Amino acid sequence: MQALSMRYLLFIAGMGGLLYGIDVGIIAGALPYLESTASVAWKLSAQQLSFIVAAVLLGSVLSSLFAGAIADAIGRRWAMVLAGALFTISIPLIALSDGYTPLLLGRLLQGISGGLIGVVVPLYLAECLRAEQRGRGAALFQLLLTIGLVAAALIGLVQARHVEGATQAAQALAETARAAAVFDAKDHAWRSIFWMCLAPGLVFTFGSALLAESPRWLVQRGRSEQARTALLRTRAAAEADAELRDMQAAAGLARRGAAAAGAGEPTAGDIAAARGVVAGRGGAAATAADDPLLSRRYALPFLLACLVLACTQATGINSVLAYVVNILNQAGLPGATANMADVGLKLLNAVMTVVAVLLVDRKGRKFLLMLGSGGIVVALLAAGLLFRSAESGQRDVSAIVAALARGDTLSLRLDARTLKALGAQPGADADAAPQLLTVSYSYGPFTNVQTRRSDDPALAPMVLSRDDTVQADSVIGAFFRRLHLNPFADPAEGRSAPLKIQQAQLGALPSATHGWQVTLAICLFVASFAVGPGVCVWLALSELMPTRIRSNGMSIALLVNQFVSTTIAAVFLPTVGRHGYAAMFFFWAGCTVVYFLAAAFLLPETKGKTLEEIEAHFAR
Repeated sequence: MQALSMRYLLFIAGMGGLLYGIDVGIIAGALPYLESTASVAWKLSAQQLSFIVAAVLLGSVLSSLFAGAIADAIGRRWAMVLAGALFTISIPLIALSDGYTPLLLGRLLQGISGGLIGVVVPLYLAECLRAEQRGRGAALFQLLLTIGLVAAALIGLVQARHVEGATQAAQALAETARAAAVFDAKDHAWRSIFWMCLAPGLVFTFGSALLAESPRWLVQRGRSEQARTALLRTRAAAEADAELRDMQAAAGLARRGAAAAGAGEPTAGDIAAARGVVAGRGGAAATAADDPLLSRRYALPFLLACLVLACTQATGINSVLAYVVNILNQAGLPGATANMADVGLKLLNAVMTVVAVLLVDRKGRKFLLMLGSGGIVVALLAAGLLFRSAESGQRDVSAIVAALARGDTLSLRLDARTLKALGAQPGADADAAPQLLTVSYSYGPFTNVQTRRSDDPALAPMVLSRDDTVQADSVIGAFFRRLHLNPFADPAEGRSAPLKIQQAQLGALPSATHGWQVTLAICLFVASFAVGPGVCVWLALSELMPTRIRSNGMSIALLVNQFVSTTIAAVFLPTVGRHGYAAMFFFWAGCTVVYFLAAAFLLPETKGKTLEEIEAHFAR
């Protein structure tokens, strides 16, 4: 019975990871069809479509701020039920929407749900699992998260094939009927993509309601008998009683003397200190609740957890996965091959997460973080050096490109005539090696980067225009400008500023061999991340935080994680446009060196230790 209860707990927690992955990945498959239909039927602008995509991130940031307080107020179990319910409600709201507002609201609810899941599920696992099982539980959460990303991609692929089939079937129809049939197929596709996500949401919501509440949360509320009942669902009576006594002591509900702590591994005195019992202070016992929040026992693990979460995103993982097709195209792989490599990388991520599940409770968190961050440094340096070798041969053609502009607009096609004007070597060399042109430009504070290859079959022109670059004003931007804070670019400045070519680089496209070398480097990067930071970040988030600050501390640390991720995503394209991919890879490698050093010298090994023993490490 206890084994069955444990499997059920892990299954529901895994479903939370699945929802988190779906939250992040589902819009990628739906967006092309949503853009094709909603922009026509509802007259949505490009900015409104961007808001629909970004609403999940906004909702996640908002809920991360309050997830800890919600989990403290209503309990971990009901916070999970709330997260699942919000996700479940969002599906019909999106799939049945007939306008911009319900669609945006549904996406916002999905983000709020994801933010809650990202805090509450790892928190619940840390507080409910045995010390020797906690690593595997967090790894399972990460594994199902990666499977959620793959599932979202597969759902999009299934609907893409349906749309292709409907489009081919409509070829025999008259023009008006054909257009209507294709429109209906695309409209049905994006709605179906969201409908197919309803089942896991329902399973997680109702499954969470059947879980036992976190015993540590119950002890903090003085409900020790209910905590013991919760522990007995997954532990033998003797083990449950011993762990309950530790929880009561750590919560300040039991006071007893203890011997002074010695050096080395946590002793009985250390554990007593973590339980809130400190001896030798004028003969009076003090509890952890009496310590100020800025004391070593709270500040050090909190800052360490924030550092780990910030460095996890500073590896560049989200940007690499989001732009991997672009990266591999620039490295020399053709489009179709780069797309296949993208699918392969996602599968590699899932497979290596399985490896992490098997290793995390055997080898330990510290070992895996050092192994993973070390592999990431090697992979990023290799990719950076490969791109540096390719980018060093590029030439600055900014003056020539600027001269081709007509007023504040530029349109050029990278054909033989343009290549000659840009000074590309005529003859065999230019024919043998396709050319790559990257242009970074601006209209006042609004910047953009465009890239074209001379071997592109469509040979689409590069068009630089004010309308495509200067974004319309937003409610948020106008509000902050009225407060004279002005964190957003002012469209009024962009509408009056001239076109400025900041940088234009032309060079031979790297060979396919070079592209495969970069692919291998990125495979090492993804594999190393999955084995190390991908799993251990959730453990650092939940294990390092002391009981008193765990829920709110996890919220703040996850917010730091998301802030770093958002910042890197915002500067990625401008940086590679101005300085090349090598600069970005080298920057990430430098951040990951910091990660490795933190794992090696600052992070304690938490394998096989109770949360109270981990807290004792920082109390010494």
